[in-house]
Amino acid sequence: MATRHPEMDQVIEKLTKLLGTRCSTAQAVRDQHGKDESWHFPEAPDVVCFARSTEEVSSIVKICAAHKVPVIPFGAGTSLEGHITAIHGGVSVDLNEMNEILRVSPEDLDCTVQPGVRRKQLNEFLRDTGLFFPIDPGADASIGGMASTRASGTNAVKYGTMRENILSLKVVLPDGRIISTGRRAKKSAAGYDLTKLYIGSEGTLGIITEITLKLYGIPEAISAATVSFPDIEGAIKAVILTIQSGIPVARIELLDEVQVDAVNKYSGLDLTVQPTLFLEFHGSNAYVKEQAEQVSDICSEFGAEGFKWTTQVEERSKLWQARHDAAYAAIALRNGAQIWATDVCVPISRLADCILETKKDLKNSFLIAPLVGHVGDGNFHLSFVIKKENPEELAEAERLNGRLIERALAMDGTCTGEHGIGLGKIKYMDREHGEAVSVMAAIKQALDPDNIMNPGKIIPARAAE
Repeated sequence: MATRHPEMDQVIEKLTKLLGTRCSTAQAVRDQHGKDESWHFPEAPDVVCFARSTEEVSSIVKICAAHKVPVIPFGAGTSLEGHITAIHGGVSVDLNEMNEILRVSPEDLDCTVQPGVRRKQLNEFLRDTGLFFPIDPGADASIGGMASTRASGTNAVKYGTMRENILSLKVVLPDGRIISTGRRAKKSAAGYDLTKLYIGSEGTLGIITEITLKLYGIPEAISAATVSFPDIEGAIKAVILTIQSGIPVARIELLDEVQVDAVNKYSGLDLTVQPTLFLEFHGSNAYVKEQAEQVSDICSEFGAEGFKWTTQVEERSKLWQARHDAAYAAIALRNGAQIWATDVCVPISRLADCILETKKDLKNSFLIAPLVGHVGDGNFHLSFVIKKENPEELAEAERLNGRLIERALAMDGTCTGEHGIGLGKIKYMDREHGEAVSVMAAIKQALDPDNIMNPGKIIPARAAE
């Protein structure tokens, strides 16, 4: 339980005067804002503020800064590493009511949105323009949260991550000042790249209140495919050869046999219970057919069977909904359990080694842990199915997670391809970044000298001192 800040009553009084009923100390509201979808034990903030504009966010932050009270931005609450847990109490700033699509410029292929806009909401709005926003982390996350955690997802192999698809941001700084990090031009050589600094900063350097995004034309044709392999090594080698051959696959997802069994049961699929690839191809009708045939030929070289592809919207939707529900399918494997989700990313040339060694670890463990990955860019996930009140299971998940991360780092990979650092992976920052962590800490100290912005996240305590 976080120690209550000595000036919290004064802060709540000022925030209530500013926001009225949109400032809540109700226990249920606070509890909701102290937990995400991670395994971390929740910690509630002292108060929750529901902001409706950049100016309101600025006013909230100025009040908190004057009293040196922690501020934690809150989006959809779907993060996976304890990003929004209020470990030092403070003020949760809920941005869900800032959900307007402010501008769409079809001729420039860009738009500007508030942080509470959801991914599905944006694409529904864009549909009649013939454009779409491709970043798809699975959950119906908020755009602000996706920017803050540098999200990616199933389409990243073709379209990149949030890092590559944000042109500029509006940010409220820890002292309440409002800045824009860039303009709408497709490129700029003017000064430091503050946009990239704030993408993935997880609310530790300020609160993002507007995001200008790149958009893309909806493909003329989209086809989806599944193909199973007798072993996971063959599936990975097929992925590597597909990428190295320059075939522009839009999505290429790997599910191990444990995850396939889980999605069959949860989503009503009838896939062969073997390592399986889910694929998607974008382009003209002729081009998606050509891509599917090329990938089918590659897969057959590695023993694949039953390559099936379709352009039917209903079949594609069912397939990708099952993929997005993989975490819920994993939870359903065991009554009363939840998942400890983790991810790593390695150079694609080391992907087979990393996954095969990880599977050996899992074979020798008593935990169930389905594996699924955005393997086209070397990123994969484990979902340890645990009962977190059981210390033996928590310890085993931590052991396996540690071995996975050390393995990825030894292969010149990263401790997280897309989940972010939050609370869960702080202890690996020194191992991955070395002296660069002190540079990150210096930036944090310069912008947030009182450490009020989402304290205790990303920067190790040693470096933050």
